[in-house]
Amino acid sequence: MYGLSYSIHPIYNRMNVDNLLKKALNFEFLSAEEGVFLFEQAPTAELMYVGNELRKIKKNNSDKVTWIIDRNLNTTNVCTANCKFCNFYRIPGHVESYITDIASYKVKIEETFKYGGEQLLLQGGHHPDLGLSYYVNLFKELKSLYPDLKLHSLGPPEIAHITKLEKSTHTEVLKALMDAGLDSLPGAGAEILNDRVRRLISKGKCTGREWLDVMRAAHQLNLTTSATMMFGHIETTYERFEHLVWLRQVQNEKPATAKGFLAFIPWPFQDDGTLLKRIKGVKNNVTADEYIRMIALSRIMLPNVENIQASWLTVGKETAQLCLHAGANDFGSIMIEENVVSAAGAPHRFTYKTIQQAIREAGFTPQLRTQQYAYRDLPEQIEEQVINY
Repeated sequence: MYGLSYSIHPIYNRMNVDNLLKKALNFEFLSAEEGVFLFEQAPTAELMYVGNELRKIKKNNSDKVTWIIDRNLNTTNVCTANCKFCNFYRIPGHVESYITDIASYKVKIEETFKYGGEQLLLQGGHHPDLGLSYYVNLFKELKSLYPDLKLHSLGPPEIAHITKLEKSTHTEVLKALMDAGLDSLPGAGAEILNDRVRRLISKGKCTGREWLDVMRAAHQLNLTTSATMMFGHIETTYERFEHLVWLRQVQNEKPATAKGFLAFIPWPFQDDGTLLKRIKGVKNNVTADEYIRMIALSRIMLPNVENIQASWLTVGKETAQLCLHAGANDFGSIMIEENVVSAAGAPHRFTYKTIQQAIREAGFTPQLRTQQYAYRDLPEQIEEQVINY
């Protein structure tokens, strides 16, 4: 069912909006159709109000907005997935292809510690020659060199890729990586989970079902994860809300002892120079108002996910600040380094000082966190990153 459209008498629209928002305030699960209805019919102010009320209940009326210091570092830029929204990857054998060496990791990790970070968000591509042993050995060496380093690394498409190379299972691959030092699994590569969309924009990646199955396996192993959604390209409104319902279902299935998805992070497609824009004419037309509405509806549709993150990297400071009044409670990372989304035109940057200032400007108290969403103190010895715009 795609492209739902409602033409109901205004009085019934009003009644249905009110009833659905009341259900949401009771933390009831709304269907994808009900989510579409709210997206199309509910005023932004009312969605923001409900999203904010749900945030306050979830966070015990805390005014703290969390953030983290980490670095998005890439193991390799070689990838065979051929995603039409990615300007970062290079095909195998390309003159600009690389695999990051240990000397480079050392420089980047020590710089991350200098800037107050303790974590690498370590990702790459579908490299045809890098199997499980490569990542196991890499993780072990990094943890041997830096025992306090946290590895928030890879993602479901990479796990699926490694599993296929090894002719193994998601569980066996994840277990081996955890034994080697993997601390948490990012929600990368979700894009839109409906396979109609995935075939058109990321045909070489795992299916939506396999993405979800990798996360199910991670949760069974008590490995914490996050979830994402990249929207505003070729998906229908219904497919966005179907995506949210599927994530909610996986979270609902997790063992009682597992945290599962610690956070959900939606962001709009960045189109600068991408094949989707150059060949298909697909542009990012997501307005600030639409993004704020999607943040509020993410909080409404995902009552079993604790944290909703506003993507300042893709929407900018002012819009992200408004999201903190619409259900978001997390501002993500200062991203000491980020290469993939930035390669498609995301220009925004924060330092550890300016991200805290932005949170305070929005009326909240900034709180540094770990990837497990535990609070941590700002290190006494910390340098501010110099950002060249």
